Amino acid sequence: MERKIVSWIKKQVKLANAKGIVMGISGGVDSSVVAALSQKAVGKNLLCLILPCHSLKEDLEDAELLARQFRLNTITVDLTSMYDNFIKILPKADTKAKGNIKARLRMITLYYFANKLNYLVAGTGNKSELYAGYFTKYGDAGVDILPIADLFKTEVRKLARSLDIPERIIIKPPSAGLWQGQTDEGEMGITYNDLDCALQCILEKKKIKNIKDISKVKDIVAKTEHKRKPAAICYL
Repeated sequence: MERKIVSWIKKQVKLANAKGIVMGISGGVDSSVVAALSQKAVGKNLLCLILPCHSLKEDLEDAELLARQFRLNTITVDLTSMYDNFIKILPKADTKAKGNIKARLRMITLYYFANKLNYLVAGTGNKSELYAGYFTKYGDAGVDILPIADLFKTEVRKLARSLDIPERIIIKPPSAGLWQGQTDEGEMGITYNDLDCALQCILEKKKIKNIKDISKVKDIVAKTEHKRKPAAICYL
């Protein structure tokens, strides 16, 4: 699995005639795994951006812990003031609308460096998030390649251990960090273990008894289908 992904990343960089990879590291397990795999693929031609925006202190500490352990080339760009100033000129909105701005500001920053360096932007989304629609359109989904998008969250955790990602990063509650107290599982209303079991049944068309939340997950997948497709075109 590890070798295949590393080889695939190398191939994508070569096909694009790019020089390397740029990505964001958040202190979470997904970005940690993608960083470790990308480093194996492109070596020093990997740039990891730490992009705080009213971020939790522990997330920044975990991102820095990862960077030290793997000796990653990092640049920190604090987007907090940019976000605050942008919010001031917009009408009031709910927490989700404001949180998605953070993801989109990060996307803009990643592509600035990608254009500057002729690097590809590597995304950190996994298969569970992809099918649950748990990502921000033109935010964390605005990338060039998705190295771990065919791995369920539970598989990402296993791979993280084989890559020697710090255990505190692996076991921390997954969160997009878009607002205070947010967790992936809390927002989706289902644990990753249950989500992965249900998705495997749905995608592989298995008939397994006692798997919870099949109908709930089918509904989630259906309602988020638009997020996995290109923008619809009105053909004349």
